Amino acid sequence: MMTSGHALLGISGGVDSAVAACLLVDKGLQVTGLNIRILDNAQDNLTLEPSPIVISDDPAYSIPVYTLNLSASFRDTVIANFREEYLAGRTPNPCTLCNKEIKWKGLLLSARMLGADIVATGHYARSICTENGPELHKGIDPSKDQSYFLWMLSREELDQTLFPLGELTKPEVRELARRFSVRAAAKKESQEICFIPHNDYRAFLSSSLPGLEKQVCNGEIIDARGKVAGHHKGYPFYTIGQRRGLGISSSEPLYVNRIEPERNRIHVGGKDSLARDTLTAHSMNWSGIPAPREPFRSLARIRYRDTETPCRVIPLDRNRVEVVFDTPKQAVTAGQAVVFFRDDTVLGGGIIV
Repeated sequence: MMTSGHALLGISGGVDSAVAACLLVDKGLQVTGLNIRILDNAQDNLTLEPSPIVISDDPAYSIPVYTLNLSASFRDTVIANFREEYLAGRTPNPCTLCNKEIKWKGLLLSARMLGADIVATGHYARSICTENGPELHKGIDPSKDQSYFLWMLSREELDQTLFPLGELTKPEVRELARRFSVRAAAKKESQEICFIPHNDYRAFLSSSLPGLEKQVCNGEIIDARGKVAGHHKGYPFYTIGQRRGLGISSSEPLYVNRIEPERNRIHVGGKDSLARDTLTAHSMNWSGIPAPREPFRSLARIRYRDTETPCRVIPLDRNRVEVVFDTPKQAVTAGQAVVFFRDDTVLGGGIIV
């Protein structure tokens, strides 16, 4: 980690980014905080405004914090993509897109305005310099590792980024927060998507797309025999692997295994029907290796809490790959990310088709 220079740190108001700020101060860096606002009704404001956020009650960790308003960009990219993906029968991951298109763009833009040498965040991940350039590595705490959400970052972005928490566990961060007199030391973590009230994406889609429920209600539920087993509330309100809320009776548990948006249909079957041994992904980003031209072996994860599975990755045209798993994966979901690892190193990732 740098021991001198000016670091611009993304400040969320939570304990992680606050501890990251204090750690950088202890390393001898000049630290400035940046709070990116994304949920205002306002248009983007690329002028940095002073923020009232206070990191710590200890004057030693008093740092200036600024606000950058990117609410319009957030609406036009992250929220718009979220709606479009569900209407296409896919299940998006808004945090990944936000990291790339909002957080890092905002941090790097503001760093240039402030003359900062590097940017930093409170993510549990590591950026490690190698002879081939910077690599994204997992955080050492497996229960908190967030490298899966950062696969979109380029090597150039990684080269300008510090992750002060990458070598720490969450209990260690909590203890440091108390030692640093961080105001957010006891603040609970939120597992919700920031723009989805009560984590209810169905209610969000209904309220933000007036008339949607009426347009898509009473679609068919197709069983494993190809028969109509019932009717559903609308295909955007279901995801692959969903079991609850189907409203049909069966002698065995049934799960959504396919969504047909063009016909407003969902298909259901037993748990075995969720197993897939291949997938295709597009929009690949390779940060840990050069863009591959030949098939190679890797470990792959298809969701944040997924167990990594050995696989063969086969490059295709138009920045796509085919992935063949050694053992079938459950509930492979279009719109989610597949991320490839070699030990602790993130090789790259893409969006599941």
